[in-house]
Amino acid sequence: MNKNLTALKPALVWKHFAEICQIPHPSGHEEAIRQYVIDFAKAQGLEWKEDAAHNVYVRKPASAGMENRVGVVIQAHLDMVPQKNNDKEFDFKTDAIEAYIDGEWVTADGTTLGADNGIGAAAILAVLEDKTLVHGPVEALFTATEETGMDGAFGLEGGMLQGDILLNLDSETEGELYVGCAGGLDATTTFTYTAEAAPACDCVALKLTAKGMKGGHSGIQIVAQRANANKVLFRFLDSIAEEYQFRVASVDGGGLRNAIPREAEAVVLFSKEQKEAVVAALAAYEQMIIKEYEDIEDSIQIFAEEVAMPAEVMPAEVSEKLVKAIVACPDGAQKMSLSMPGLVQTSTNLARVVSDGETIKVQCLLRSSVRSEKEALGAQMAAVFNLAGAKTVLSGSYDGWNPNMKSPILAAMTTSYEQLYGKRPAITAIHAGLECGIIGSKYPNLDMISFGPTICYPHSPDEKVEIASVEKFYDFLLRTLENIPVKA
Repeated sequence: MNKNLTALKPALVWKHFAEICQIPHPSGHEEAIRQYVIDFAKAQGLEWKEDAAHNVYVRKPASAGMENRVGVVIQAHLDMVPQKNNDKEFDFKTDAIEAYIDGEWVTADGTTLGADNGIGAAAILAVLEDKTLVHGPVEALFTATEETGMDGAFGLEGGMLQGDILLNLDSETEGELYVGCAGGLDATTTFTYTAEAAPACDCVALKLTAKGMKGGHSGIQIVAQRANANKVLFRFLDSIAEEYQFRVASVDGGGLRNAIPREAEAVVLFSKEQKEAVVAALAAYEQMIIKEYEDIEDSIQIFAEEVAMPAEVMPAEVSEKLVKAIVACPDGAQKMSLSMPGLVQTSTNLARVVSDGETIKVQCLLRSSVRSEKEALGAQMAAVFNLAGAKTVLSGSYDGWNPNMKSPILAAMTTSYEQLYGKRPAITAIHAGLECGIIGSKYPNLDMISFGPTICYPHSPDEKVEIASVEKFYDFLLRTLENIPVKA
């Protein structure tokens, strides 16, 4: 396993990414990575500041003869999504990411890699460090806690940024320039219940597990129609509800709100005489789901194993309503864009279903580039769960970023890309919540573009970044900085 990332090119980018991998920085635990950036700025003799939202700002003066160029803000976020395989022993708060070279890619051993957005941050640090580069005034903005709520972007202070152009380095397909993104909305539902003693009948407790699904980023991969482990698990319970009596003791499905659920499990009580029939029904159901997703998923597993009898279960009415509500809950792509074929316009991700003995929490992340559709979808989801006796809170709403096809930086970067690579870049929008939408609402005169290297399967342990695309992305960034226009 080749872990020598520093042998890759561009050397400065991979040096900083290798160092970032050694620093634990899951969302909400970014103190060490912030200090790394601050210490770096001090060592380079650069002006820096940390604001109340824990964003870090660094300024590098223009190179000689470039003082009259338009100021540029280069931006990336410092946190990463902490996802791992169930059989991987790993603590994202203390352990270093085990990154390694796998052919043409860099990936990690059993965990997310953090190329989202560590490669973007590393590229910025490389620009700040390299004194041979040609560029106008450069500001680096490292935002906090993007993955779990875009806290840094929301908390960004007005008047902090001086530049007129924003280059966001948080996109994931080399050769594409992003000029728009979706807005988002969190839907959090709570079922409240008083647990009951497990029935004294001749019962068996089965842990039902759905696993092996690809998961991935709930905005970028939602168009792929991948299986949602929560939907798969509860669909089975609903399918047997009329034939078999059961009581749900606990449920734990999905992980982060912005990751498509890869695994879900529930402990369910059945009568012993029904055990074999339930296991057989589950095996048949597994084959049906594998067949349904045969062109999308390749590792689905759905199985039961007997476990110790729990002391308590959910009230029958609560578990019945929970099952029906999860089955009815919208999930996946809801509407496609008519103006940009292939782009999802509105979606929702049924990200998390978890019980704690007193409540059941259901978390969904809604996305749309159309505010009214996002709000209508939120109302629909609230109605489904309210009918089931639960309470839904809609929060964290933010608007998307509307494309400006007449953008001067878009025209300049299109020309630069053609000069470098002999072809036009693709110009598109992304069904994900880039920070551009929020930053643009605070700095409405910013001319913005988002781009990056090719990263596959972000937000999952299969995450990987293409080595060759990192070099192309960085060369393109440097050419863009060289060609920034003179101030009007």
